[in-house]
Amino acid sequence: MFQDFKLVDDRPVVIQVKEYIQRLIIKGALQGDQKLPSTREMSGLLKVSRNTVIAAYEGLEEGGFAYAVPGKGSYVSALAGYLAEDSAEAEDSAGWQFDWRARMNDYAVSAVELDIMKPGIRAPKETISFTSIAPDEHLFDLGDVRRAFLDRMAIEGQVLLNYGYAKGYKPLIDYLMRYMENKGVDISGKDMLITSGFTEGFDIVLSALRPASRRGAAICENPTHHTAIKNLHLQGYQITGIPMERDGIDVEELERVLQQKSRTFDLAYLTPSYHNPTGIVMSPAKRSAVMKLMTRYGIPVIEDGFNEELRYSGAHIAPLIATAGQGNGVIYIGSFSKVLFPGLRVGWVLADRELIGYLESIKRARSIHTSTIDQSILYQYLLNGNFDKYVRKARAEYKRKYELTKACCEAYLPQAELSGDGGLHLFLTFPTGVNTRQLLDACNAQGVIFTPGDRFFIHEGEGTNTLRLGFSRVADENIKRGIRIIGEQARSFLRT
Repeated sequence: MFQDFKLVDDRPVVIQVKEYIQRLIIKGALQGDQKLPSTREMSGLLKVSRNTVIAAYEGLEEGGFAYAVPGKGSYVSALAGYLAEDSAEAEDSAGWQFDWRARMNDYAVSAVELDIMKPGIRAPKETISFTSIAPDEHLFDLGDVRRAFLDRMAIEGQVLLNYGYAKGYKPLIDYLMRYMENKGVDISGKDMLITSGFTEGFDIVLSALRPASRRGAAICENPTHHTAIKNLHLQGYQITGIPMERDGIDVEELERVLQQKSRTFDLAYLTPSYHNPTGIVMSPAKRSAVMKLMTRYGIPVIEDGFNEELRYSGAHIAPLIATAGQGNGVIYIGSFSKVLFPGLRVGWVLADRELIGYLESIKRARSIHTSTIDQSILYQYLLNGNFDKYVRKARAEYKRKYELTKACCEAYLPQAELSGDGGLHLFLTFPTGVNTRQLLDACNAQGVIFTPGDRFFIHEGEGTNTLRLGFSRVADENIKRGIRIIGEQARSFLRT
């Protein structure tokens, strides 16, 4: 006994010794009321200091696994006998196995089928990857983040470590309300819910708007954000996709679909700025036309405020919720995740005050509240004036990479039509002879991967000649080399 004890470098030795002896007690290797080796003897057996063993024995006593007899030493608690019996019974019941696959409901099965991240794209570490549209962590100003954390903890650290409020951290809500007001939004009659990123906010809104007596019906751009497609399907919505044009959604087709009296839509999901995956910015004229149609047909709009801060040229375009004025038909879901610290899972829903009241209760029932520490760090970071400074730096770097990627695509992929007015990616449409799933396989063999575009389309078989190139985390030389390889492989597909 005691011959299998091995130390690891990244944990306190006292804790390792205590947990090792505790495991022996639980497994029944040490019996109830059995005397433990003296601290001197145990230190020799485990090759640790005697003081370490003394502290470990004290920890076992505090946990109820051992007791001390003055003048005689330490003994295993009588509790050990029950623990050993439980452990033996657990081993005897190993044959008690469920077929969990057979017990999964449609929601769970669909979640697996729609989970594109789980299978992923298998590629070696040195592969040039254009799959990510996350921000480049090398741009993060860690000193400012550290200062924000220390500032906030000094002010109210004990409060932040306790439970928070389902609606969110009030200082952050107040700040973000002003932030949205500066985007041109009329915030009268509106309120805000803080969520753990965009996805949770979207899921909460969908669950609140889903009809009780039938499947929901949603209308959105086609292609669109795959996470949105996944969550709409999981919530039971039937999706009608409207094609994209160079300046946004096809308004004529949208009106034609809405004029069909055979169906009523419960909501529209739209990404008007730096649309994922096409990168297109909806024109002001189309924004106005879309809002008039949604108002006429009484369809609430979920607006995805995706990448609004990463504008590289042109004037600011107000979000749809600003276009709506005092109207309450737009639900805006925002997040800084694509530009600033996605590890801080903070997003927000800005909508009619009454609706937020319902969403707050759903949020409380599901997850109680979003991490208050995350919210407070973000608030203090914003309050310290760091965001504007960071965005200027990030925008300059991403603009440079955007222009480099665009130039490389024009040089090496002249056969592909490009779209993307900003943000962290470009979208390519090839002639119909190019299947980008097959192109991906060929490029992967050459050490380059990207995201096939068909996964962003509503129906299977659509967009098989498209792909998305994320450039934010790719080095300049790899952008050039990777796009050149994609171009070489694409030309071979076109020749055949």
